[in-house]
Amino acid sequence: MSYTTLQSNYRDMEVHAASPEKLVCIVFEQLVVNLERARIAIERKDIELRVVALRRARGLVTELLTTLDVEKGGALGVDLAGMYQVMLVELVDVGMRGDLKVMGQLIHIATNLRDGFVGAERQLAAQRLKTA
Repeated sequence: MSYTTLQSNYRDMEVHAASPEKLVCIVFEQLVVNLERARIAIERKDIELRVVALRRARGLVTELLTTLDVEKGGALGVDLAGMYQVMLVELVDVGMRGDLKVMGQLIHIATNLRDGFVGAERQLAAQRLKTA
C-alpha cells in the first residue's frame, strides 16, 4: 500500500470519527491549503494548478456556507454567511484576474477564521472532557 493511499485512508477515518466542530476545522484547513496552492500557482503562472486549487477552494467555501446554521448562529451566523458569499465572489474574480493582493487577503481571512474555529473546537473538547 502506498504512502498516498495510507494517508487518504487515515484522512477518511479522521473525517468519519470527527465531531461537527472538528469537521469545520478540517474544511478550513483544506481551504487554507488550497488558497496557498492557488497563490503559488498565480506566482508561477501555472494556470492548471490555479484552476484546480480555486475550484477546490470555492467548493470548500460553498460547503461552509451551505452547512451554516444561521438560525442557531444568530448575528455571527449572518456575518459568516455574508463573509463566505464575499469570498466566493472574490475567488471567481481571482480566477479571472489572478490578483495576488486579493489572494493574500483571502488567505488572511481564511487563516484567521480557521484559527478561531480551531480554538473554539479545542475549548469545546476540553469542556467535554471535564463533564465526562
